[in-house]
Amino acid sequence: MGRFLQLLALLLPVCLALEETLMNTKLATADLEWETYPKVDGQWEEMSGRDEEAASVRTYEICNVQKQNQNNWLRTTYIPRRGATQLYVEVKFTMLECSSIPKVTRSCKETFNLFYYEADSDLATPTFPGWMENPYIKVDTVAADFLTRKRAGMEASGKVNIKTLRMGPLSKAGIYLAFQDQGACMALLSVRVFYKKCSAITVNFTFFDETVPRGLVEQVTGRCISNTVKLSTMPVGMYCREDGQWAEPPMTDCTCAPGFEAAEEHTKCKACPPGSFKANQGEGLCHPCPLNSQSVNQGATVCSCRTGYYRARSDPPHKQCTSTPSAPRSIVAKINGTSAMLEWSEPLENGGRSDVTYTVLCQECPERQLCRACSRVTYGTRPEGLTERRLLIHGLQQYVTYTFEIQALNGVSGESPTMPHSESVNITTNKDVPLPVSGIQQTMATDSSIALTWPVIQPPSGNVLDYEVKYYEKGAVGGTTMFLKTPSNRVQLESLRKGTSYVVQVRARTEAGYGDFSGAMDFQTQASEHVRGEQLALIAGSAAVGVVLVIAVIIIAVVCIRKQGNAKEPETCDKHSQYLIGHGTKVYIDPFTYEDPNEAVREFAKEIDVSYVKIEEVIGAGEFGEVCRGRLKVPGKKENYVAIKTLKGGYTEKQRREFLSEASIMGQFDHPNIIRLEGVITNSCPVMIITEYMENGALDSFLRLNDGQFTPIQLVGMLRGIASGMKYLSDMSYVHRDLAARNILVNSNLVCKVSDFGLSRFLEENSSDPTYTSSLGGKIPIRWTAPEAIAFRKFTSASDVWSYGIVMWEVMSFGERPYWDMSNQDVINAIEQDYRLPPPTDCPTSLHQLMLDCWQKDRNARPRFAQIVNALDKLIRNPASLKVVGRDTGGPSHPLLDQRLPHYSTFGSVGEWLRAIKMGRYEENFANAGFSSFELVSQISTEDLLRVGVTLAGHQKKIISSVQNMRAQTKPASVLY
Repeated sequence: MGRFLQLLALLLPVCLALEETLMNTKLATADLEWETYPKVDGQWEEMSGRDEEAASVRTYEICNVQKQNQNNWLRTTYIPRRGATQLYVEVKFTMLECSSIPKVTRSCKETFNLFYYEADSDLATPTFPGWMENPYIKVDTVAADFLTRKRAGMEASGKVNIKTLRMGPLSKAGIYLAFQDQGACMALLSVRVFYKKCSAITVNFTFFDETVPRGLVEQVTGRCISNTVKLSTMPVGMYCREDGQWAEPPMTDCTCAPGFEAAEEHTKCKACPPGSFKANQGEGLCHPCPLNSQSVNQGATVCSCRTGYYRARSDPPHKQCTSTPSAPRSIVAKINGTSAMLEWSEPLENGGRSDVTYTVLCQECPERQLCRACSRVTYGTRPEGLTERRLLIHGLQQYVTYTFEIQALNGVSGESPTMPHSESVNITTNKDVPLPVSGIQQTMATDSSIALTWPVIQPPSGNVLDYEVKYYEKGAVGGTTMFLKTPSNRVQLESLRKGTSYVVQVRARTEAGYGDFSGAMDFQTQASEHVRGEQLALIAGSAAVGVVLVIAVIIIAVVCIRKQGNAKEPETCDKHSQYLIGHGTKVYIDPFTYEDPNEAVREFAKEIDVSYVKIEEVIGAGEFGEVCRGRLKVPGKKENYVAIKTLKGGYTEKQRREFLSEASIMGQFDHPNIIRLEGVITNSCPVMIITEYMENGALDSFLRLNDGQFTPIQLVGMLRGIASGMKYLSDMSYVHRDLAARNILVNSNLVCKVSDFGLSRFLEENSSDPTYTSSLGGKIPIRWTAPEAIAFRKFTSASDVWSYGIVMWEVMSFGERPYWDMSNQDVINAIEQDYRLPPPTDCPTSLHQLMLDCWQKDRNARPRFAQIVNALDKLIRNPASLKVVGRDTGGPSHPLLDQRLPHYSTFGSVGEWLRAIKMGRYEENFANAGFSSFELVSQISTEDLLRVGVTLAGHQKKIISSVQNMRAQTKPASVLY
């Protein structure tokens, strides 16, 4: 309705009907020479006279009031109608009052009759058509509103009568007008015949030509104005009414093309000026070019990158252009015989991107030979696309110089015509490493062991420190390779399988590192089961030592893991002014830690001149004052819509600090899924916080308004944005504490952004219904809060993850209230008994499982936001996984959580049932279509729903699902088994 009124307001200035005149005797400069009947004296007489403006006009007069039975006719010339189906005739005349005329007869009249005759051509003659009411069509008997009295010795004068009469519908090419006098004393001062037409109009980017009315049987087809696109092939029409007014304006599907924005109340699409762009068609304003890009011409759909800057193919048009990274720094090579570890530092410049990777290229230069690509070198991981700044290299040969070139790349390196920046390091293998071991011999073999020996190696310098033996079962697919060190040139391999061949290799180690492994040799255990007691004792002793070592390793690993787990989860203190610094380079700073909180505002929030802000309307109420929508126009920048929070008058200094603390917090964040702070106004009254404007408002109400209208993949996209924003906050060591759908805002592109960074909250004590309460008394329901936060005030990123799981449930249920109408205490009791919310209707199993993971009682078992983002990305890449929908996956049933619809017989009417399933908007549609009983409703089909007017697929699915439940409830018990 609001949209219709807006369009109606646009039409009013241009909807005045136009008039096209076909005949106007007032403009005649010669005799009219109309046909009269009968041809006798005293009949209609053409004369020159003066109108009410004293202008000379041709008139017809008659006054045969002394004679009985008058029947005097006056017929105009032929009047073409020019396609109009309705004509109007405006007659100006004067008439004498019969009582003022002396010797008047009783046949004196104070009226006359008006007729018309249709014809396809000018065919009238003095005798045709006949001078009688038939074949003429009577328009009306015209009576005077003002009568002129004739005084003795004076000419009659008085007010002029003006009558406008309608004729139609007409079908032939033209008409004749006929005036019949039956005894009046009158003068026709002027006769004007005209028709009305609708003026040309532009509405909602659609132009409609000036149109002659055809009634409501023929639509006028509009066309999209220039610089627009049409979203469908369906024509858009509007009706021109017979009174020259356009009927109800249409909802057209013309919209501004990419590179153009709406202007002049949706009647024009204006090209984006140089320095701005608009990538998509439809609503939305032109945006300033992102950093390092420009648009020279008008109507740009994308801003081209400046020289030396690029945009990756996967980057959206609104992303800033970036450059390639500089070279890696400080390469360190640690050589260990035939292996080396390369480590390096990140580039000084990453090009403005966070997706920097590294590629390692290798060249080998043997002595007195040409350099070539490395052939025998192997790597611990793939040398391309490295994210860690280290690489382990194996298989280096002796007496060879290696050159390792490390390239730094990012997402735009492939767009740059220049080679990636790189840094190189040369490695020459040590010439003093020992030669390979040879001559390995078997000295003894049992069914579970093999004893080996080999000649002592004499290295080029120094002494052999030890030997490393590598062995594995020959021919075993996926078998384990084992290593054993020995200080001497002999070894005994234990715990082997009897009658099995083993492959053995040996290498020596000196101060210069390891030499190469010897060639592979095969040795076999005996098949006999005879084992000497000493060997058994040795095996048992070795096994015991091994068990002790394994247990020690496990204990050390558990201790280390626990320490790391504790270190990864910084907790906020109960005192809201304390925080812990995380591991990231940018950390959230609590504004209440400042001795002067105003200093935090100055540091993190930009001061905006009040003249740059224009408040347009109030859209809500906040804790401190009104929330408004307005425009922000900073000189040199594009004007944008903004949301404005105001601080109401009469505030205390403490309230002012608390109000501005939200800006101090918000100003530290810069992420596409976090609400953006534009600035603050503190130097005038009222004090304001300016943020970006989110057209679709809060997520919970937006979902309720659009119940069933989004696909699962769209909902997952919204959830992914929220999780990405929360990952950013978690990385900055910021704990939100009140994550809920009501605190998520949605813009026109369905991008969800986390908001509400207001006051810290504390648990209200001595209350029968525990809630979080701000310092000003605003209560927040605890059904979004993790159990440890309720019981022990342990607010962490893990408690935010619990809240995120509730947000997931809100989104998938299209804004349903979590735990429905349960009291807060009932919610706490249910959670303590390990009950969790069941999956919403048609919720994919994978999403509900992710909710359950977020609701783990042990906060350390809950996923982190980075893991949640990765999980949602996998679902988005594999949409088929969202089609798997399970039932009753929420754990054991619980009376408080069992929200299934009651038996249909408990509802008094079909309308009450529709309201219970939140489809009450269709109550009147069902009634008008005759679905007034549950018996009829239980047989309804999708085709019936379309006929009723339920066109949204989500609403159809919800109603059909409820109807299927109704059918199941009506089946006899024997059918259910």
